[in-house]
Amino acid sequence: MRSLFATLVLVTLLAGCGAGDDWSTPHSRPVALGTLGSGFVDPAKPPAPESVITPEPGSWDAVHPSKGYRVVLLTSGEDKATEAAVSEWADAEDASLKTVTASEPAQHVPGIVTAMDMKPDLIIATGPSLVEPLDLVTASHLNQQFLFLGGRLGEPTANVTAATFAPRQAAPAVRAGVAAVLTGWTGIVVDLG
Repeated sequence: MRSLFATLVLVTLLAGCGAGDDWSTPHSRPVALGTLGSGFVDPAKPPAPESVITPEPGSWDAVHPSKGYRVVLLTSGEDKATEAAVSEWADAEDASLKTVTASEPAQHVPGIVTAMDMKPDLIIATGPSLVEPLDLVTASHLNQQFLFLGGRLGEPTANVTAATFAPRQAAPAVRAGVAAVLTGWTGIVVDLG
């Protein structure tokens, strides 16, 4: 078990924990900068928990995280295109991004724990093999926000938002999913088709 933890830590360090990203100090609670456009959700008929919304394209474009937004990309390594979209989003938004790779089944739950121990504002997870481990862990950690890209959990809680999308829509899915989390529309599935 000790070598597994050491491997996870090493993978984390090699995967993007830059020296300029000091998360050891407290920071302000992140806020959404900007507002959702019409067609994201109908405020008069808010979506129920676990429901699926299909927002109008671009209705999330005006929403951005505040400075210093801390994100951990938790990946199984199965979806390189989505991982790249998360990295490009973080660069464009000047978000602080660190990566935890848990490619083997024995690493999945420890990888989730490693990501949570980093105390990010948001954990963005990608890779179908992480669905069951996330289902197992997320309900016990309601103070941590999760965004799962590329699928949905079987038993999601209010702290787990999902974004489902067709191939080549990873970049808009990241933006729409993060916009949902930032504006408090969590525990739902954002379906981009």
